[in-house]
Amino acid sequence: MAGMDGQSSDILSKKLAKLKELYPEAFTEDQIDWEKLQATLGNQINLSQERYHLNWAGKSEVFRILQQRTSATLIPVPEESYPIQSSFCHSDPAILSEVEVSEEGSQSNINNGNIFIEGENLEVLKVLQKSYFGKIKMIYIDPPYNTGSDSFIYPDRFAESKDEYLKRIGDKDEEGFLLKEGMFRKNSKDSGHYHSNWLSMMYPRLYLARNLLRDDGVIFVSIDDNEVHNLRMIMNEIFGEENFLAQLIWNLRSGSQAGHFTGSHEYILSFAKSKESLKYFSDNNGGTIRHGALKKISADNPESEITFPAGIEFEGDNAEFESELGGSEKEFIKNGKMIFVGGKLKHPVTISAGWAMRNQILSWLDNKETFDSKGQKVLKFFFNRQGILWYEKERGTIHPKTVLPDDIGNTKTGTDQIVEIFGKKIMDFPKPYELIKFLVEVVLEDDGIVLDFFAGSGTTAQAVMELNKEDGGNRKFILVQLPEKTDENSEAYKAGYKTIADICKERIRRVIEKINRRDAEAQSEIFASQSLSGEKMGFKVFELAPSNFKIWRSDVIENTEDLEKMMNIFHDQVKPNAEKENMFYELLLKSGYPLNVETAYVPSKEGGYYSINSNEIIILLEAIDQAIVDAILKLQPKNVIALDKLFVGNDQLKTNTALQMKDANIEFRTV
Repeated sequence: MAGMDGQSSDILSKKLAKLKELYPEAFTEDQIDWEKLQATLGNQINLSQERYHLNWAGKSEVFRILQQRTSATLIPVPEESYPIQSSFCHSDPAILSEVEVSEEGSQSNINNGNIFIEGENLEVLKVLQKSYFGKIKMIYIDPPYNTGSDSFIYPDRFAESKDEYLKRIGDKDEEGFLLKEGMFRKNSKDSGHYHSNWLSMMYPRLYLARNLLRDDGVIFVSIDDNEVHNLRMIMNEIFGEENFLAQLIWNLRSGSQAGHFTGSHEYILSFAKSKESLKYFSDNNGGTIRHGALKKISADNPESEITFPAGIEFEGDNAEFESELGGSEKEFIKNGKMIFVGGKLKHPVTISAGWAMRNQILSWLDNKETFDSKGQKVLKFFFNRQGILWYEKERGTIHPKTVLPDDIGNTKTGTDQIVEIFGKKIMDFPKPYELIKFLVEVVLEDDGIVLDFFAGSGTTAQAVMELNKEDGGNRKFILVQLPEKTDENSEAYKAGYKTIADICKERIRRVIEKINRRDAEAQSEIFASQSLSGEKMGFKVFELAPSNFKIWRSDVIENTEDLEKMMNIFHDQVKPNAEKENMFYELLLKSGYPLNVETAYVPSKEGGYYSINSNEIIILLEAIDQAIVDAILKLQPKNVIALDKLFVGNDQLKTNTALQMKDANIEFRTV
């Protein structure tokens, strides 16, 4: 019958709805909390674990997940990197003087330390723990907001272990490694564990992320009203309430009108790793930050002239500026060129300036220092990368407002930027890069690593690269994104982007090309004697993958026969079809080295070797004999790692190698 489901009235649901209307505090995720109900009704009972804390279904499982180690690794994907390149720079083969070296070598690796990792972010965060523990200055993430239509990884049976769960739903292969397919599930508001699912997803990732932050590191998490209350609670628990910095408000300048109010803002929660170790934010990056820390000298309302003598300081190396090349920004130059050599003005130059500016400049020239009306010391003059002259004032503490400025974009801005880059709208409502650029600019002066493990379309990468080009900084990014499939009816899929990770990688490539084009134009128009394009930008792509080495499974050994089978399997610890370069990066990561460390491969006909940090560690994956051992001893590395199978049939060489390395104070181990 129309409008009816053919069943009798649901009396129980109606009664529960009436009870919830009277006593909403006695319900948790639409289910009665009996202890709370009794307390509400005035019964004298003792609530179990009566204390202020956040709990949810599956919280205990979260800690089991955190304690589970991973054997996964990251493998390089040079054909996806930009520019396409070898993973290794070529080291001088002469250092193996006693070993005949082949003519083939590796090409130089240009990626500026920027990393993109394709894979499930919980496993990736575990893989990064050893190499990046305490090394990340800033984390920004834009996770699922749990609106009821989000899809993300979460357990749905809290009585079973994560391993059992993943195998049951088919997200692990026979070796127990996470598969890429089918990892996302929609978290519907109809679910009895709606909030719990989201908390179980977020908690372990934030916990592991905290480990990666430096003591003076900062994390920013975008969120809206759906989970901002729960996010604040779990971040208080993980980072400590005392390390809370701010709950920033980002004005969307538009929003949903589905409720009683128009939702026209979102939040960004900010916590420090250790507030005591975090200095107040300061402007030391070239004057582009929006906090009035630097003043611009321009031709606005020129009233008088002043001559800069030779020798004034310039924050940079060598450059030339003249008014006819620079347009309105350089019209204050009245005669000739401003030529800077070694950071100082080579010849006197006359400029035009307003009277207040002129008085400050005259005072500085006379006294070599001056103070403005607020007592702030003026230190020196300099040009930024756009060729605009500034003078430095109030260099020091800044206090950004918790209501973010309107000029950092909104959701429409982010969409427009995607259309500008790709020519069509292939992502819905991404963050504008100016928003993240603002946060990076506040936290990172001119270098340091920014991590985003919900990378999406790659906004964070663009923000870092644009800021670096703007102020000459050397900040690096690490982005992590699961290859979540795009909808087959979406513009992204039609444009050939089968996963969100594909979109992210392509955006980074296109932004690099765009910045390089801008550099070329700037070089021809302004910097006649200084090349900006000499600094190559790029990024290296890695994928989450199973270990290249067999994992000892003591859990399957129940008798002597099982032990013998396992030992036979481990006759060669390397898995079939494992590639040398992939093994190298796994050993690099598990030795505690970051992915952007200096690496090299030195080839020889007998068998080359891999080097980390100019021979700090030598890794042998191809061959070993006494000549190779003798050559490596001359390099005096700290550590040497070799495949155990290289010594098969030659136990004497293995014993002698270990003794020689020990005598030379070199740590030697085999895998």
